[in-house]
Amino acid sequence: MAIDGMFNTTINLLGRSLDLRAENHNRISANIANAETPGYTPTALSFDKELQDAVRSRGQAAPVPTHPRHIPLKGSLMSLDQITGTIVEDKSAINSLDRNGVELENEMGKMVQNQIMFSTSIQLLNKKFEGLKTAIKGGV
Repeated sequence: MAIDGMFNTTINLLGRSLDLRAENHNRISANIANAETPGYTPTALSFDKELQDAVRSRGQAAPVPTHPRHIPLKGSLMSLDQITGTIVEDKSAINSLDRNGVELENEMGKMVQNQIMFSTSIQLLNKKFEGLKTAIKGGV
């Protein structure tokens, strides 16, 4: 059995989610660090929809271009490893005189939410690996 087959979609999904949440944490931290920087526009990493689409499309065959000059199909299926997220600039919050769009309360809320989701993913991964460990030991 290939090592890839040992880890199901859930483990791969949680691992990718952890990577993306760590990157999002860095973006939120940068937003907070630049709260006093004139002209700074806060950014966020949007990836939840991409993860959902990748999980929903598992088991479906992806359309393969038959010629290098063919236009790739929009919305073609992605593997979890291909998901990088989309950087979104929040220009709606720029109301201050220095044109800084960071609202500390919102950024701290985003950071807490991201941390909770990160911790939950870690706990779920731990449970999955405990199950594998139990299966390897023969249920003991």
